[in-house]
Amino acid sequence: MPKLKTKSSVKKRFKLTASGKIKFKPAGKKHGMVKRTKNFLRKTRAMAVLCPADTKIVKLFMAKK
Repeated sequence: MPKLKTKSSVKKRFKLTASGKIKFKPAGKKHGMVKRTKNFLRKTRAMAVLCPADTKIVKLFMAKK
């Protein structure tokens, strides 16, 4: 069986923390800021932590074997 390659899209979108959690940037900040509420813009400013169920899936794509 061939080796699994790291998915390039996952490499760009997610960062692994030292404790094993995965950080990501929330969606919705590329364009159309006029429509968005100030509250939404504030919440999506910072990186967020992925839930444990999704973390398992993303780690599979990040793994280099």
